Amino acid sequence: MPEVLFKQVDYNVGILNDKIRLGEIGLPDIQRPFVWSTAKVRDLFDSMYKGFPVGYLLFWENALPNGYRTIGGDHKQNIPRLLIVDGQQRLTSLYAVLKAMPVVREDYTAQRILIAFRPRDQVFEVSDAAIARDREFIPDISAVYSSPSSYSFITKFLKRLREHREVTEEDEALLSEAIDRLYDLRNYPFTALELSSSVDELRVAEVFVRINSSGVTLNQSDFILTLMSVFWDQGRTDLEDFCRACRLPSDGRASPYNHFVKPGPDELLLVDVALGFRRARLRHVYSILRGKDLQTEEFSDARRAEQFAVLEQTQGYVLDVQNWHEFLKSLVLAGFRGQEMILSHVGLMYSYAMFLIGKRDYGVDAATLRSVFARWFFMVSLTSRYSTSPESTMEQDLARLREVSDVQGFVRTLDQVVADALTEDYWSITLPNELATSASRSPALLAYYAALNLLGARVLFSQMKVAELFDPALRARKAAMERHHLFPRAYLASQGITEIRDVNQIANLTLLEWPDNVAVSDTPPFTYVAEVLRKRGISANDYKEMAACHALPDGWERMAYADFLTARRRAMAQVVRRGYEKLKA
Repeated sequence: MPEVLFKQVDYNVGILNDKIRLGEIGLPDIQRPFVWSTAKVRDLFDSMYKGFPVGYLLFWENALPNGYRTIGGDHKQNIPRLLIVDGQQRLTSLYAVLKAMPVVREDYTAQRILIAFRPRDQVFEVSDAAIARDREFIPDISAVYSSPSSYSFITKFLKRLREHREVTEEDEALLSEAIDRLYDLRNYPFTALELSSSVDELRVAEVFVRINSSGVTLNQSDFILTLMSVFWDQGRTDLEDFCRACRLPSDGRASPYNHFVKPGPDELLLVDVALGFRRARLRHVYSILRGKDLQTEEFSDARRAEQFAVLEQTQGYVLDVQNWHEFLKSLVLAGFRGQEMILSHVGLMYSYAMFLIGKRDYGVDAATLRSVFARWFFMVSLTSRYSTSPESTMEQDLARLREVSDVQGFVRTLDQVVADALTEDYWSITLPNELATSASRSPALLAYYAALNLLGARVLFSQMKVAELFDPALRARKAAMERHHLFPRAYLASQGITEIRDVNQIANLTLLEWPDNVAVSDTPPFTYVAEVLRKRGISANDYKEMAACHALPDGWERMAYADFLTARRRAMAQVVRRGYEKLKA
């Protein structure tokens, strides 16, 4: 018989809540963003009330459960015996409702979960203002569980109801029985599978996938964030505070708020790990932070404390607001103006990690670092460097730095990676092919926009700069700038071209201020271009300059559509290249 990795343990809701309260079961998510809707919590209580099964819980025994850890000063934190792998949302729901605890929503606002119950017909609802006024309802069932007994709550409920209507003996019996059943949900049984502490995280993930009907794979960053909650809760709190501040405009004080990215704790964790441990594969880091020797497979409390000390020191550097904004200036220098131009958060975060390595570990000066990472991020974004196998790619990039010992070596190494990615073949063959798409957001298109910003290009048929219209501070009822078909739909349809993927090719679209877009209508290009130039008073020389910036071939207005697309893709690739070359100057 194969080795059994788990044992089965039965609990009831009351015991689970007590163990959470006492810290024996770690429930870090009670103060973390809660993703279940209130309606889903309502359905959970409804299922339990009707006696339906609501699923297993999956726990993982902590390898070193005794005592507490002190991380960062005198803060003492109890270490739970069990870590929650699956069932966090259910347990958070139960604990929050039974203990009347607020949860933190995804926008980081605290909110009570208010579930209502109507004893008359035993219906659960999401509480609202109308329900709160309806005396047939218990507007917040948390009040039932905070009462010393069901009898005391029933007495108060019936008194309130009698002020509204007559309550017969039959009513009283029915209502009392319904509330008693609600109160007794504290005894609702749960079955937990407790995995041994000797089971590694890869096996835990496999168990999770096999028992979880949705087949969702555990995220390695979730493991590490859970460990932080257990052994260094302040560290995870600091991550979440930083993420919250990224979403809120500053009141004048130093703040990580920005227009590029609203990171999650798991994304910042990528930077922590890369900077602190020079690792990108989080499964190795998880083992390290558990105090596990990767050679002997044994756990050590001292080793775990040492690794968390490294993580603490590193995270302070990662969350330094000045470091954060110095990095974001590199994005501006690279021609990127806001989150609409950022396709990959992972690419941005790994770039930030490399930026911090250059600053902290190699002492690269601010001006050089900004210039290097403008080129680096332009390449990362253009080539989707971290989109496929991001951990493996980042491991390779980190490995390149192992033999690097000085500033010159660091700069030379990164510039060589960029040069290896952006070869002559890339500019002349790969990039034009990548522009052969109708995707509304693609790496090649966003790099083209960045290049227009770098080249100081004006919007087609306008005196405004492209960069001005990409400014995230500008907000209007209608978008200040829209993409317009150079060969309009109706005209293409008259030529027998109707497929959306053909009509909406990137090469058939250009940026216009929307008033011009409205005016252009559906006339063929050789007709509307002359009319727009006349109305706007644009000279032949100005139009020639605009056409060059916007990759419009000479005589494009009268080209066959297929020939135009091919020619413009090549020209767009060269615009991107010219923009990048400005970063090398």
